[in-house]
Amino acid sequence: MSVHVTVQAAPFDVGVEADRLSTLSPLTGGIGLFVGQVRGGQGLRAMTLEHYPGMTEAILHALAEEAMARFGLTGCTILHRVGRLEVGAGIVFVGAGAAHRGAALMATSFLIDRLKTGAPFWKREEYDDGRAIWVDARETDEEAARAWMNKPAA
Repeated sequence: MSVHVTVQAAPFDVGVEADRLSTLSPLTGGIGLFVGQVRGGQGLRAMTLEHYPGMTEAILHALAEEAMARFGLTGCTILHRVGRLEVGAGIVFVGAGAAHRGAALMATSFLIDRLKTGAPFWKREEYDDGRAIWVDARETDEEAARAWMNKPAA
């Protein structure tokens, strides 16, 4: 079993990360992946993500360990980018390997829901008209994270 957590400015390679998850254990029968990217529209040009080094990695690692235990994973990867990212750039990669697809997919959903509200990242959006706006957490993200408190493990 393996947990891989990284906060980085550099882009990630989805294929490389999926391959790494697939080779961690001969018991891996399914891999769930989520890749988030900067969504454009309404004049959005870029997003800048900031974080507290050390604290952020520790929280992401704790979330990955929770997913490993809760869903019986064979491997878990969380890669999150920081810095200035333009529209279309990858922000986050979440991957979960498990013996069966259900656990892998549930773990992936669990992790992204929990990351949206539980990881200390701050996002500022930049627009074509010169505006720069700090993004607040959305209530729908908070609700999704809270819902996992009552859901059973896979």
